[in-house]
Amino acid sequence: MTETANTPRTLQLLDDPTTDAGGSGGCGCGGCGCGTAEADTATSTAPIPTEEDNPMTTQTYPVSGMTCGHCATAVTSELMSLPGVTDVHVDLVAGGTSAVTVISQDPLDETQVAAALDEAGDYHLVQQ
Repeated sequence: MTETANTPRTLQLLDDPTTDAGGSGGCGCGGCGCGTAEADTATSTAPIPTEEDNPMTTQTYPVSGMTCGHCATAVTSELMSLPGVTDVHVDLVAGGTSAVTVISQDPLDETQVAAALDEAGDYHLVQQ
C-alpha cells in the first residue's frame, strides 16, 4: 500500500502583489492561464453583454413540403444566410407541417422567410 502525504502548498494569487515574484500574477505554472501574461492581456474591463443589451428574437414558422433530413438541411442553410439569423432548428414532420424555429437579432419579415424557403426547394409557409 502506498501512502500519500498531504503537503500544504501555497499558490500565488493574482491580486496579492506580495506573492507575485514574476510579475505575471496567478499560480505561475504557465499551464493553466490563471495569471500568465497571455491571460492578463485577454482580460477585458468591458461589461459582459446581457440579454437586455442584445436581445434575440425567436420565431417559429409552420412549413410544408419537407420529407427528409436533406430537406431540413436545405431549409436551415437558406435561413441561416438571412441577415441577423444566428440559429435554426427544424422539427421535421415528414410529409406534414414541420415547425421551423429561427433565432435572429431582429424579427424577420415573413416575405424574407418565404423567399428563403423557395430558394431552398419546394417548401412553403403554411398560413394559419
